[in-house]
Amino acid sequence: MSHAEDNEGTRRDFLYYATAGAGAVTAGAAVWPLVNQMNPSADVKALSSILVDVSGVEVGTQISVMFLGKPVFIRRRSQAEIDEARAVDVSVLIDDSSENPNKPGTDAADENRTMDENGEWLVMMGVCTHLGCVPLGDGSGDFNGWFCPCHGSHYDTAGRIRKGPAPQNLHVPVAEFTDATTIKLG
Repeated sequence: MSHAEDNEGTRRDFLYYATAGAGAVTAGAAVWPLVNQMNPSADVKALSSILVDVSGVEVGTQISVMFLGKPVFIRRRSQAEIDEARAVDVSVLIDDSSENPNKPGTDAADENRTMDENGEWLVMMGVCTHLGCVPLGDGSGDFNGWFCPCHGSHYDTAGRIRKGPAPQNLHVPVAEFTDATTIKLG
């Protein structure tokens, strides 16, 4: 093989690689808008976390806020509610999981479902885990917690399913205190 044929092979290889590289860049440029359109819009991203002022929530009461299109119950429990929830043996529960992404892999003990060590603050998605209804609160049902009248699911003062068709405890959203009176959801 001569030196001239060697250069031809090198030029040919370069042209193949250059053409393939340009094709890959062009394909990426064509596909990117299609992929990018599937990302959440700015208004959805803005709602992916919210701050809730809980300074006005009295002991023994709750507020409901909308988060990602669903109600969230924020309850400031009384000592009687905390004591009742903590007296429950986890082995008698229908769902023994905390359903709490803030404390993953934990059991449904009251301490694993609340926001603080004392158990005063309980934050849960206000959606029945049976068919998505919104349970009634303020000591409703057979266990003084929440009751879903649509199909008869009873939740206790820690939001754990105790009776009825619901298969899981009320879910706890990702949440944290940002200061003494503000909870960040999401």
